[in-house]
Amino acid sequence: MKLTPKQRKFADEYIKTGNATQSAIEAGYSKKYANTNAPKLLQNTTLKQYIEKCMAEIASNRVMSYTEAVELLTSIARGEEKETVVVATPVSVEKVEKEADLKTRISALKEILKRYPNNDKLIEQQIRKLSAEADMAEAKSKLMNDDRVSLETKIVIGDFEDE
Repeated sequence: MKLTPKQRKFADEYIKTGNATQSAIEAGYSKKYANTNAPKLLQNTTLKQYIEKCMAEIASNRVMSYTEAVELLTSIARGEEKETVVVATPVSVEKVEKEADLKTRISALKEILKRYPNNDKLIEQQIRKLSAEADMAEAKSKLMNDDRVSLETKIVIGDFEDE
């Protein structure tokens, strides 16, 4: 994007403040020009695209990516992340760096496993259990149907014998 140095400075200031007039003055435009023409600067398509691109980059840098989140959870689970705690001693109070406690590490592990359902043994066991229950229900249904057929057969045979 081809912007003049003044336009780029205006856009960068506008991104910081959101105030077009003040940004124009900071970029080197006269106060008179800034008061009347700052809104027109924002209508310049090249300038507008530059501002939108910068705002998108700022937004994406603020939001943690999926990989970043899993990496942080992993470092917590491994005890690599340290937290500062205040410890009282008989003489004074000290700040000490320590790794996360077991409860926090286990929570991090659970969060990681939620993202990888194929690697979760608990889910695997639950799936196996549900499959076994489904197989058992199917087998029971088959047995009940087989029993009905043999009962009906006996009844029919019994009817013939009675006649």
